[in-house]
Amino acid sequence: MRLNIVKLATSTLFGLFAIAGLNAQDLNLPRPAQHDANHQDLLAMQKSVSDEIKLKETLEYMDDFFKEEEAPEYDLYEQYKDDQTVNPFQNAIVPETASIDVSEFCMPTMGYVTSPYGYRRRFRRMHKGIDLKVQIGDTIKAAFSGYVRLTKLEGLRKGYGYYVVLSHKSGFETIYGHLSKFLVEPGQYVKAGDPIALGGNTGRSTGPHLHFETRYMGYAINPAAIFDFENKTTHTDTYTFNKSTYTQDRNYAPSRKKSTTSVSASASTYKVRKGDNLGKIARKYGTTVAAIKRLNGLKSDNLSVGQRLKLR
Repeated sequence: MRLNIVKLATSTLFGLFAIAGLNAQDLNLPRPAQHDANHQDLLAMQKSVSDEIKLKETLEYMDDFFKEEEAPEYDLYEQYKDDQTVNPFQNAIVPETASIDVSEFCMPTMGYVTSPYGYRRRFRRMHKGIDLKVQIGDTIKAAFSGYVRLTKLEGLRKGYGYYVVLSHKSGFETIYGHLSKFLVEPGQYVKAGDPIALGGNTGRSTGPHLHFETRYMGYAINPAAIFDFENKTTHTDTYTFNKSTYTQDRNYAPSRKKSTTSVSASASTYKVRKGDNLGKIARKYGTTVAAIKRLNGLKSDNLSVGQRLKLR
């Protein structure tokens, strides 16, 4: 169809040129037969995209592209296992299970996850924390209340760069790496939500981010087992450490007793505590965020500590 239109248009032009006393040779215009040949040449040059793009080649390219960015930091506690200040748990007897209260918490940053916890096959070692997106200078906050155990620099071009270790209750610790500035000092007590540092790009890092770890007596717990990073909350008020499951990203909090569940399910009001949000409250009391907002006439998700909410 397209070729017929081109032929017709070209023939018409030749007729007009003839009336005007011109010919095709004077204008060096191609004749219809030449259009046919040119069109076939163009078709011959086209190749199937599937012949050019192979899935394996694409994956290999992306794998190489992110090679440096995805390289995990060496395990801080293992690298300095003989340093009592960095790793004070090498001679400790760690119980098989332990219950950790995580009800009073604060997200260390509101950035999204850029690299999850887990084994990196290419580098044959674990990434023992979660990377969260930040900009240089963003405020990093204490995830839980406790004491500042360490503020150190692990080389500007390697490892964690500037990092902070906070010691919480009963051997539970959090680590914050690739910082640009400390806002606290060793021995200082901080509450959940207090500023402890500024985000940065120091150490083994190809872009600004926070390397965040949660540990129990040296064991690197998957932070996603404690935190729901998408909804900016903790899964439950209590996390149960278990030597056989601590690397997994599920919630291992102990099940509530029937009596507790019954009380929660029948509760008609709730007093907001620090660290609460609507999603967390809704899950705990078997309702929905929309229902709580409707009952309380809420136009936003913002809550105030001490605020009384209707649940039924």
